[in-house]
Amino acid sequence: MSPTMIAPVMEEENKKYQRGVKHLCDNGLTKVPTKYIWPEPDRPIFTKSDKLIKPKQNLKLPVIDFAELLGPNRPHVLQTIAEACETYGFFQVGSQMVKVVNHGMEGDVSRNMIEVCKRFFELPYEERSKYMSADMSAPVRYGTSFNQIKDNVFCWRDFLKLYAHPLPDYLPYWPSSPSDFRSLGAKYAKETKEMFEMMVKAILESLEIDGDGDEAVEELKEGSQLVVVNCYPPCPEPELTLGMPPHSDYGFLTLLLQDDVEGLQILHRDEWVTVDPIPGSFVVNVGDHLEIFSNGRYKSVLHRVLTKSDLI
Repeated sequence: MSPTMIAPVMEEENKKYQRGVKHLCDNGLTKVPTKYIWPEPDRPIFTKSDKLIKPKQNLKLPVIDFAELLGPNRPHVLQTIAEACETYGFFQVGSQMVKVVNHGMEGDVSRNMIEVCKRFFELPYEERSKYMSADMSAPVRYGTSFNQIKDNVFCWRDFLKLYAHPLPDYLPYWPSSPSDFRSLGAKYAKETKEMFEMMVKAILESLEIDGDGDEAVEELKEGSQLVVVNCYPPCPEPELTLGMPPHSDYGFLTLLLQDDVEGLQILHRDEWVTVDPIPGSFVVNVGDHLEIFSNGRYKSVLHRVLTKSDLI
């Protein structure tokens, strides 16, 4: 085949993958395409039965009870936060002692957000594709992989990124379908921003910085807020690919709303360990900016996401 014939074929192949993993799966897929197969050293280690090899038990991150943080036991909780940020770069906000996950947010807000986002990804591709853009600063951006423009190997992930602060400026750009997406998403964005501000004050206090009236707190209140929704469709060969490649988070602090599906792994003591999920809790992790702000005391740690053959 001549070079002039190869180029259009490759371009068409790339276009197919640019549409996202959900689109591929909806059209029937029994094997992972070559575009998504990671080099062997970078793949998760599975047995032939597609079960992840676990040399150790799942990692149980330190759990911060929001009520304890706001109560008389605050000094002890702040010490736990400090130790978690130094040791793991991660902790969870919730409670292992009770069925209700105590992170200060009403349960319906987080549950509704998960449910409406699932409905968004179930929309026809033509509806979702309205928000596809190569513009990194677009107020709403639907895409796939980690960076679909630059990635040589794609990861098994579709995403919806929503700028959320100031919320009145960005909300009109958010998806209008499902019909309740904006109302439910706005409530979630507002409450997570409040939670973020409270966690920032606690983290600064754990660094022995007075968070009340602190210039850093005021700057962070007016900083950017990005809501990212990740969709990981069932993968026919999870041993060959990743939902997200190893990376650290660029910002100050990330709040990740968990479900009950295992997948998040962090690099701890030079080993990939799976975080034990607490459904409905938030995983909080140190970002690159916080590591710099703390002079390296708090660690922005590499993490990645595994795929599953049967669960989103």
